[in-house]
Amino acid sequence: MKVLALDTSSIVATAALVDEDRVIGEMIINHKKNHSEKLMPIIQNLLEEVEVEIKEIDAFGVCIGPGSFTGLRIGMATAKALAQVADKPMVGISTLEALAYNLPFSQGSICPILDAQRNQIYTGLYQWKNKELIALEKDQAIGAEEWIEKLKDREKPIILVGDGVAKFGALFQENLQGKIMIAPPPVRMPRASSIGSLALQRVQEGKAQHFKDISPQYLRKSQAEQNLHNR
Repeated sequence: MKVLALDTSSIVATAALVDEDRVIGEMIINHKKNHSEKLMPIIQNLLEEVEVEIKEIDAFGVCIGPGSFTGLRIGMATAKALAQVADKPMVGISTLEALAYNLPFSQGSICPILDAQRNQIYTGLYQWKNKELIALEKDQAIGAEEWIEKLKDREKPIILVGDGVAKFGALFQENLQGKIMIAPPPVRMPRASSIGSLALQRVQEGKAQHFKDISPQYLRKSQAEQNLHNR
């Protein structure tokens, strides 16, 4: 079974093709957020390199957020269009779960953090148990300092991943001394191969959906919506 996975929830644009045994191919561009221009060429180049046509893909995986509102819409629209054309099922995967999946069988807790602006982060808490990634805390938008307070009672280590590390990593280390580890750059950023592997697992569990039933997971209103509400 072949799954094509996409993620444009952050500055990273990434696509991967996976099956049960391997990552067949993966492309990652971590430079400037112009996904509307980059994503289709990435997909086309990837499929050409691995000599696979859209009609040969069995399912599509896509990042549903949280993350950049515009980025999520681009990835979602692209994945839905491909699923519709190929008449194949889709699976939506949390950005935060996919980031945690970058660190298979890690000891301790995995804490993905994404910069949500306004001194907030998108975050959650995950852990590997019996070769399964489970959520210890649900995905949420929360103030960075408030989240740090919640983590103080957690056992060490806590591994940080995600683009929020650049902005908030030092704050976490300062306030959670001895508990925090920061994942290295190759596994700190989104990887479509993780989304693809999770999507493949969900398909095998009978949890695939029709493309019309997949929607973004924003976790909070956009700034424009907030401004409109506050008028």
